Amino acid sequence: MTRLTDKGRAIRQMFDDIAPRYDLLNRLLSFGIDRRWRRRAVGQLRVPADGRVLDVATGTGDVALEIARQTAPSVRIVGADFTQGMLVRGHAKVAASPHAGRIVLVNAACEALPCRERCFDGVTIAFGIRNVVDRAAGLREMARVLNPGGRLVILEFATPTNPLFRAVYLGYFHHLLPRLGGLLSRRSAYQYLPESVQGFPDRQAFLAMMAEAGLRDLQAIDLTGGIAVIYVGVKP
Repeated sequence: MTRLTDKGRAIRQMFDDIAPRYDLLNRLLSFGIDRRWRRRAVGQLRVPADGRVLDVATGTGDVALEIARQTAPSVRIVGADFTQGMLVRGHAKVAASPHAGRIVLVNAACEALPCRERCFDGVTIAFGIRNVVDRAAGLREMARVLNPGGRLVILEFATPTNPLFRAVYLGYFHHLLPRLGGLLSRRSAYQYLPESVQGFPDRQAFLAMMAEAGLRDLQAIDLTGGIAVIYVGVKP
């Protein structure tokens, strides 16, 4: 595993701390919409019947399990995360699912994936690229392990473009959400969330980063009024 910066270690510790309530809070604070977002994102993959998919920042395995639900039984899935606390819960969820034989979870950081070049037909990362300290390196790594024609699908929070909706959403996101998160988990983690979204590149700037990583046929698909975005890029 790659050596983490001080910021990377702090982010890993934060996710370790919130891992016990992570799934519950995702459902509550998004009003359950996060499940629909994940389904839409996974639906952007184009995986052959005997293909392989990598889910980066897999957390507790929600996207890896969704990939299994949407693909043929012969498709194999690897979930990678640098947070041990999340992986412990992910292992339990995978083991209790009907897809346990298809999913392997490994401890790895996005910037240094322990995979050879061109070994996956699809790569996903949901709500994780925002937390990657060196995003350019992370994008290059995910592009590196894709087969030609394979798709990188990124699901990430964004800021709504409609002014009225944006004002209402930001009021919830910056004020109410941290308070609610603090009731059940670590409040600082749910203060970090809106701060990290605010500091994330806008849609066009992030698409430009994907292009610099060597990806083509780029798309940005807004979800729920622009609260979240699916970014799609293809390895030439």
